[in-house]
Amino acid sequence: MIFVGVGEWLARREQLTPEKIGLIDVETQQRLTYRVLMLRAYALAEVLREEYAVRQGDRVVVLALNAPEYLDAFFACALLGAILVPLNVRLTLRELALILTDCEPKLLLHDDAYHRQASDLSLQVPASAIGPVPLLAFSAFPGAVPALALRFRPFQTLDGEEIALILYTSGTTGVPKGAMLSHRMLTWNAINTQISWGVRENDITPTFAPFFHAGGLNVLTTPLYHCGGTVVLLRSSEPATILRIIEQERCTLVFAVPTVFQMLMQQPAFASCDLSSVRFCVTGGSSCPIPVIQEYAARGLVFRQGYGLTEVGVNCFSLAPEDGLRKAGSVGRPVFHSRARIVNEDNEDVPSDVVGELLLSGPHVCSGYWQRPEATAEAWSGDWWRTGDLVRCDDEGYYYIVGRKKDMLISGGENVYPAEVEGILATHPSIVDVAVIAQPDAKWGEVGLAVVVPRVKNSLTTEEVIAFCAGKLARYKIPHSVIFVDALPRNVMGKVLKAELRKHYSV
Repeated sequence: MIFVGVGEWLARREQLTPEKIGLIDVETQQRLTYRVLMLRAYALAEVLREEYAVRQGDRVVVLALNAPEYLDAFFACALLGAILVPLNVRLTLRELALILTDCEPKLLLHDDAYHRQASDLSLQVPASAIGPVPLLAFSAFPGAVPALALRFRPFQTLDGEEIALILYTSGTTGVPKGAMLSHRMLTWNAINTQISWGVRENDITPTFAPFFHAGGLNVLTTPLYHCGGTVVLLRSSEPATILRIIEQERCTLVFAVPTVFQMLMQQPAFASCDLSSVRFCVTGGSSCPIPVIQEYAARGLVFRQGYGLTEVGVNCFSLAPEDGLRKAGSVGRPVFHSRARIVNEDNEDVPSDVVGELLLSGPHVCSGYWQRPEATAEAWSGDWWRTGDLVRCDDEGYYYIVGRKKDMLISGGENVYPAEVEGILATHPSIVDVAVIAQPDAKWGEVGLAVVVPRVKNSLTTEEVIAFCAGKLARYKIPHSVIFVDALPRNVMGKVLKAELRKHYSV
């Protein structure tokens, strides 16, 4: 049996719907059919093979904003059996150089906006490692050249286990770990998304999450290309532009983190914009506040919420829209081709409503960490991947994320889960955003510190915040102190960067 690799998806779609629009690029106004997308990817693969000697297993890094060429590079590398390594454009030159030293790329792709950084980066890699990395600009890509495309023959895989992507996790010290995503994993993530979320070939989505993040490529982009949908590509998440594009292109699915959905509903155009084409909104990264769900419901829009990780696929759980309010705070149930367990410290399954660590198993799990055998072995427990997330499951089978295992604090011998405390504080009408971290305490070992973003500056006091928790939380769970800030540090997918908060406030 020969597995159909990710690189061949465009050719398969071209056979079925050659003239269908597969990509709309908002910045350039290009509307690319599946035939054109296929030709672009195959032509680039031929150039990478002939002119840059890129072969199966070679790493190709890319430093750029979302663009059609980014997808060309993704599919071209997959056609070659090479590995694309997207780089976070927000990292410093030092951080990027550490990643290049770790993955030893054959080639560095870049757009015009990051030409200078790419040039500097190619020289930053220590000579003892790989030396200067050759550069190739997006502007030099061949485009849809049939003569080049027809010469190329894609690599074939028997089982899909070859790596297609390495996505580096946002480590806080040293070199981040590179999660290895295989052709098999990407395929099953797409299948799970289509089956469990009801994604169809006539769906259209605006994509503005960056491709260097798993959410940008794998929440809706790759699943839609698997089933023949349309991606509308934006360079940024500017709220007014997103609303305009949803209306203009009659988008049917909209993925964003909760903070973006909040920004959208704060736009003057939100009340009048025609959003009738939207079947449902997709959100993840952090819990979606109930007021946001209610505000969208008033506009006839429903949410499908979920959960995932770079290492196990971004679409591992799904909460149906009809359960959005009834099961508020839940990520739903496992997707179709996935199994979940919740275990205690002894690796034993726990009963309903008991908190434990989430373990996942299925064809959507990654192949481990690039050149990190110890970290890979630590993550695996038999056939199960340890997510590091603490969860509980109610008696109806709905899962709730309680927090990261490393974020849990122990106060006076009692476990305190920050997500539970944050959920209570988030219901305060004067609190816009909140995060709870551990603070050392001479008496209790650790106590909670609430970092709060008030709706109006200087409108709250520490005493008011603590008093709000009384009667809603056990006393040991109530934060002992409060710090007020203008905004919480978040990554591109909306997750609070608690490591930064601990660095600044947990002393």
